[in-house]
Amino acid sequence: MFDSVTTRALTSALDGLAARQSAIADNLANVNTPNFHARRVQFEDALADSVRQGDGAVEAAASRSLEPTRLNGNNVNTDTETLSNADTVLRYQFAAQSLTGHFSNVRTALRSA
Repeated sequence: MFDSVTTRALTSALDGLAARQSAIADNLANVNTPNFHARRVQFEDALADSVRQGDGAVEAAASRSLEPTRLNGNNVNTDTETLSNADTVLRYQFAAQSLTGHFSNVRTALRSA
C-alpha cells in the first residue's frame, strides 16, 4: 500500500523536483562566475517509462547545459532560471498535494475497514 506505483512515482517526482530546485539555486548563485555552465535536471521521461513498466521509481539525472555562453564563458540565463523555478515550484506543489491526497485515501480506507 505504501510501496505502490503511485507512491513511488510521486516520491520520485518530489525528489527530482527538489534536485532541480537545488540546481536552479546553484545556477543563479553562479550567474557571474566565469566559465560556469548551468546544470539541468531531467527525470520526467524516465519516470513516465518507469510508470509504464509498473515500477515508478527513478533517480533524477543532472547534466551541464550546452546553451551558448557569454563572453566570460558562463551560460546561466536568469530568465530561463526564473521560469524554470516557477514551473518547478508549481509542479512540486501539485505532486505534494497528490501524495497527500493518496495518503488521505489510504487513511480513509483503513478507518472504514
